[in-house]
Amino acid sequence: MTELEQHLEHRGVRLTAMRLLVYQELERASRPLSLRELEDRMPTAERSTIFRTLTLLLQHHLIHAIEDGSGSLRYEACHGHDHCTLDDQHIHFYCEQCHRTFCFRDTKIPQVSLPEGFQTSAINYMVKGLCPNCATHIR
Repeated sequence: MTELEQHLEHRGVRLTAMRLLVYQELERASRPLSLRELEDRMPTAERSTIFRTLTLLLQHHLIHAIEDGSGSLRYEACHGHDHCTLDDQHIHFYCEQCHRTFCFRDTKIPQVSLPEGFQTSAINYMVKGLCPNCATHIR
């Protein structure tokens, strides 16, 4: 059994070929991927199967979803051992020209002090603008 398979089983996910493939694609990606991008990378898989797999991986805290303001969610693998934590979350950048979302994994989300009684489960910190490639084409 591979390390990836052990990781999924440790989180309570029954192994199937599709679950492994979807998770591997997200692990391999250098940035968060939308459902459409996953479909393009996995042309033999049905959209509904990929979506059900993403839903299951979200429920088991193996991945997290990012709202980038484009109207679609993007998905990214969590790297925490037991579950996705606030420490796994980082700043994302959405390019308004090419519509790609970039991860700034080394730039952590600033801590937010909430009023008493509130508990944070997720933070979505999105910066928008132009990526270096798009910015050079505008000048």
